[in-house]
Amino acid sequence: MKHLRRSKADTLEGTSSVKNRVALITGSTSGIGLGIAHVLAEAGFHITLHGLLPMPEGEALAAELRDKYGCKSSFSNADLRAGDAIAALVGDAQDALGSVDVLVNNAGIQFTAPAQEFPPQQWDAVIGVNLSAAFHTIHHTLPAMQAAGWGRIINIASVHGLVASVNKAAYVAAKHGIVGLTKVVALENVERGITCNAICPGWVDTPLIARQIQQQADAGNLDYDEARLALITGKQPMPEMTQPSSIGQLVLFLCSDAARTMTGTALPIDGAWTAQ
Repeated sequence: MKHLRRSKADTLEGTSSVKNRVALITGSTSGIGLGIAHVLAEAGFHITLHGLLPMPEGEALAAELRDKYGCKSSFSNADLRAGDAIAALVGDAQDALGSVDVLVNNAGIQFTAPAQEFPPQQWDAVIGVNLSAAFHTIHHTLPAMQAAGWGRIINIASVHGLVASVNKAAYVAAKHGIVGLTKVVALENVERGITCNAICPGWVDTPLIARQIQQQADAGNLDYDEARLALITGKQPMPEMTQPSSIGQLVLFLCSDAARTMTGTALPIDGAWTAQ
């Protein structure tokens, strides 16, 4: 196997500079994705945000990043269910900020039902957004990364990329697929300066989960904290949710030179959910 040549910047103090790298983060207008965006922007990245907000609201979020961190930022509300829209998303990000050095595939949707009752159109939607879209973004960003000899692809999978839960056929299938896709892309690019890894969160403290907790509290006549504890410990031993910023810090580490030989991995950050 040929050895990669390391630039002077890569060998300086054993770490490559992440300052002025450009990150495209799908599904980044709230929750995990927005938490990742803040961590990377604070570290010196330029950011393309993506989500389904109207353009004025998304551009306001991008402006907040610019004002807070002094980075460059842009926004796209591309529909990830459409392959041509994904091609435009990547092209627009490259045009706006000059490149896409780091791709974080975070966007996802959920639908729950027993397999025999699962609506086929919901299966198609979950697989399309959670798995196929990640393939398309990777497909469109890899050529420029390969030409540059450097890139980081980080797929936000889930504990459900490693284990299953009932009533989540499409989500579990998509997240298992993300882990497999991660391994293939990693193997294909081991000599190109590009790594590809998957992060597998358990419960994460996001507005979406907060609404789910409140619904359970209302249904069970519980206070919010009781419902929160019941939800978390129903799956994971640690009675604590992961913060979006913690996932952002893991993404930042995977972008660093310290992680240059970490590729093809599926990294749980799940309060020991998958340790059982």
